Amino acid sequence: MGRTSDANERLMDAALDLIWEESYGAVTIDDICQRAEVKKGSFYYFFESKAHLAVAALEKMWRDEWQPSLDKRFSPSVDPITRLTAYFDDIYLRHTEYFKKHGKVLGCPVCSVGSEISTQEVDVSAKIREIMSRKRRYYESAIRDAIAEGVMEPGDAAQKALTLGFLIEGAVSHSRIMNDPEYLRTLPGSALAMLGVKALTAASGPTPKH
Repeated sequence: MGRTSDANERLMDAALDLIWEESYGAVTIDDICQRAEVKKGSFYYFFESKAHLAVAALEKMWRDEWQPSLDKRFSPSVDPITRLTAYFDDIYLRHTEYFKKHGKVLGCPVCSVGSEISTQEVDVSAKIREIMSRKRRYYESAIRDAIAEGVMEPGDAAQKALTLGFLIEGAVSHSRIMNDPEYLRTLPGSALAMLGVKALTAASGPTPKH
């Protein structure tokens, strides 16, 4: 089988990278095995199907990357507005880095796959909704704390978090469609204004010229 101990890990990493760089439908099991340097027979030793692999890869991404980053970024020890503004700024910086590396805006791997296969792959769609819900709870915690501290207009924290998710996902998707990360530069100011932050702590930045 070759490097059996980490073959499943390499398959998950390869699947996530390829699906993010291309699309779920365009990527085949052969493509994944080739990227991971794993024989096709070994693929089926670990995973029943591409969908089964995608679910495992998304959960691995959450466990190894997203959750540790969000735990740090949204620590209760950090001022709630700083939690939010730093997160918004990071979205722009990350997508700018990805653009320089890949030559294109890749968007959000979760939202991209979700919008592509939401009515097709039941298990993958369920995992995507679960991850989006988990991430939204971080927004909600910061928003609730900001409201409690009086630095954000009162309102339903859960609804504000949901609306914030809409704004972020829409902005990232638009940036991907236009293949220009500069559209994300205005996200901090737009998000803080939408949330009703009483004293904006982040500049909205210039509007991209096209």
